[in-house]
Amino acid sequence: MARAKKAEAAARPAGSVALVRPSTFQQYKTLLRKDLEQEFRTKEMLTSMGIYALLVLVVYGAALAQTTSTLDVLQMSGGLLWALVVFTSLLGLNRSFSHEKEQGCLEGILLVPLDRSVIFLAKATSNLLFLLAVEVIAVPLFYFFFLTTTTPGESFWLLAVPLFVGTVGVAGIGTLLSTITINTRGKDVMLAVLFIPLIFPLLWACVSATTAVVVGGEGYMDVFFPSLMLAGGYDVIMILLSWVLYDFVISA
Repeated sequence: MARAKKAEAAARPAGSVALVRPSTFQQYKTLLRKDLEQEFRTKEMLTSMGIYALLVLVVYGAALAQTTSTLDVLQMSGGLLWALVVFTSLLGLNRSFSHEKEQGCLEGILLVPLDRSVIFLAKATSNLLFLLAVEVIAVPLFYFFFLTTTTPGESFWLLAVPLFVGTVGVAGIGTLLSTITINTRGKDVMLAVLFIPLIFPLLWACVSATTAVVVGGEGYMDVFFPSLMLAGGYDVIMILLSWVLYDFVISA
């Protein structure tokens, strides 16, 4: 190997520059760093998603303020929490390619000889990190507003598991769909129309697992584990499918 490199260097004309193609992992790190630095500089996506999550909680409070005292908030908590996550993620996913589209950055990235799936992995990872950052703020607020007057089960700490598994699927599927709808009219509506039906199995499984650990009680694991396995399997299948199709989608 060393002799081959020396022979290649000797055969190269004097003054020429050797071009080394970066590895796939280096390309992934570069694209991910670009998204993170851009967001930390502007904070547009995190700020908008955080404010939107707070407004959804205010709407929840107004809607539940006139209900009777017999309403079991614990039984509804899984659905309410995941509705908050889905609505907030839609706002963030709509903006995930806004800078690339407005500044012509996406066309420049496509001119680079790299695997298009690397763009998907980098963008999905950045979307996942942004969604998790918002959930770190939104979930404690949800608990403070709606669950402080109740007694969640001892398994409440397991709430982080379905939240993470579901958010991975939301980020992966949402990245593919946001790429599909980037050039369409009314892309906000189109993304919601495509996104919500496609993630319904994941949403159903995550709501079931979340409700099981929040309510707790005897036999809650009989609901939690099958729902979590369904959500994890759905994540694997859909993210692999999105990864395979992304080259066709973004090139089109």
